[in-house]
Amino acid sequence: MDLKQRIVEAIADDAAAIEKALTENLKPFLPLVSQVTEYIMFSGGKRIRPVLMIVSARLCGYQGDYDKTLSVVFEYLHAATLLHDDLVDGAEVRRGNPAAHLIWGNSVIVLVGDFLLARSLSIAAKTGQVPIIEAISRTTAQMSEGEIHQLLHKRDLTLDEEQYMEVIRRKTACLIETACRVGALLARAPEARVHALSRYGHNLGYAFQLVDDLLDYTADEALLGKAIGTDLREGKLTLPLIFALAQASTKDREKMESIIRKEEIDETDFEMTLEIVAKYGGIAYAKNRAEKLIKQAKDCLAPFEPSTSRAVLEDIADYVLSRKM
Repeated sequence: MDLKQRIVEAIADDAAAIEKALTENLKPFLPLVSQVTEYIMFSGGKRIRPVLMIVSARLCGYQGDYDKTLSVVFEYLHAATLLHDDLVDGAEVRRGNPAAHLIWGNSVIVLVGDFLLARSLSIAAKTGQVPIIEAISRTTAQMSEGEIHQLLHKRDLTLDEEQYMEVIRRKTACLIETACRVGALLARAPEARVHALSRYGHNLGYAFQLVDDLLDYTADEALLGKAIGTDLREGKLTLPLIFALAQASTKDREKMESIIRKEEIDETDFEMTLEIVAKYGGIAYAKNRAEKLIKQAKDCLAPFEPSTSRAVLEDIADYVLSRKM
């Protein structure tokens, strides 16, 4: 049995419960809210964030019945960021389908995204646990800061690796970290276990984004569900490019800089950039960083006894590194 199939079988019951909860928690509200949200949520996605929360809670001995409901917070927050990001970036495709703002317009998308953020906090509040509410509200703010930070550094040739890692900490890693942390908090786990799962999610979240960065240079477009080279075309400098810029000769750096500054980047520009990035080891470097982060994530699970839940978290870490889409 391959890795993906093993994960799918291990979380089958959880996945079915998550799908049900995602819809149930939108039912009392305006049909348009459900329509837009379901369009973005059910057009793909692996539910990795809600699954991480549920499995983390189970690993810490949670026996209650609110884990599935609470887990949808992390899919709603993710969906809200996708809606807002695509609008800000002017994206045309998401998961192989037209971006939602092209169908419903900018105003609807902004307001539905705002609704999902508010709905997430409402669901979190019903736990009655202040640490959970604080973790989710803090993460919501950090994700917004990450997007603002990235927007401020659009086509910024001075962006270095340290600054970039701070962008992805806020934009991606913090939500995955919080999903794992909230699972442990829901189970009222000891602080040492809350910390261990937070660190697992922290490292996993960084690796997840680094792999996304790599896929934007190397993936099969049909499998990825969007055009490769999207980050470059939107003026986003990611780790493969940042590393290559730092290593390149003056001539090659000037070539890349002239492409990055363009408002319209064509296929020839992208192919040239990809060639130079590969030449100076940008792809290999980002892959190596992701591999180290995955190892660190798995090492964080050492305090937990071997179990099915721990094995699922280890498999998810390996899958993040191996995914092709």
